[in-house]
Amino acid sequence: MGFQAFRRAFLALTGGPFRFAILLSSFTKTMNNLLMFLGLLGSVTALSLRAAGQPGETLCYELRTYYAAPGKLDALNARFRNHTMRIFEKHGMVNIGYWMPVDNPENKLIYLLAFPGRDAAKQSWKDFGADPDWQKAARESEANGKLVTKVESVFLEATDYSPQIKPAKAAESRLFELRTYTATPGKLDNLSARFREHTCKLFEKHGMANFGYWTPMDADKGAGNTLIYLVAHKNREASDASWKAFREDPDWVAAKKASEEKAGGSLTVPDGVKSVYLAPTDYSPTK
Repeated sequence: MGFQAFRRAFLALTGGPFRFAILLSSFTKTMNNLLMFLGLLGSVTALSLRAAGQPGETLCYELRTYYAAPGKLDALNARFRNHTMRIFEKHGMVNIGYWMPVDNPENKLIYLLAFPGRDAAKQSWKDFGADPDWQKAARESEANGKLVTKVESVFLEATDYSPQIKPAKAAESRLFELRTYTATPGKLDNLSARFREHTCKLFEKHGMANFGYWTPMDADKGAGNTLIYLVAHKNREASDASWKAFREDPDWVAAKKASEEKAGGSLTVPDGVKSVYLAPTDYSPTK
């Protein structure tokens, strides 16, 4: 078959040149959408794949608290909104969430990052600090003085009972609660068992959304005796109602009693439970 005969037969099958152009356009759009989906899928799974490919690496998180200089909290937020988050992502850091305490006399900004592992985190911070884009943003934003007076950092490992930790937005912005438990010496495993088997389910039963549960990775930051977690509420009134219903729930009363009898006493030290209510920033990936 000659070329012209083949062309006539092909156009007849596809409905003519105009119809063929439509089919080609549709195919191109479909392929572009597929490539966009695969790109999104790749970014969502990148952390776990990178961690799996590096022996000895454990997916880790970093909880950072910045104390803004007096009058500089808005400027600090602007720098994160306009520059820092983007540069973090450029260097392999995953922005999970950014919050400010509801009661914030110390001008705090609290945020959570994820990394494939500690070595990856170290490299990412090194690359970030050396990035000309960051150096320029820092220099320009601090033309009238430093924005931050103190930085606190805790590297965390997710517990086996934590939900998958990823950025998440609800239909309406939520109120978050960051809670830190200091376990009685030798009782962290008992405390985790109670959360794993009872507490997390009871939280959900009473309207609290489990966001993430972690333990510190370093001894000087509480490894071996500290549990840190985030739950979300609709608002403060809903939080108060949820906690009241939780504490009065017979299932909780029984679980608490049984766990403490088994462990030979309280699972947390006196005044070992700290709570901070957090409001998401306008640029937070989690709200």
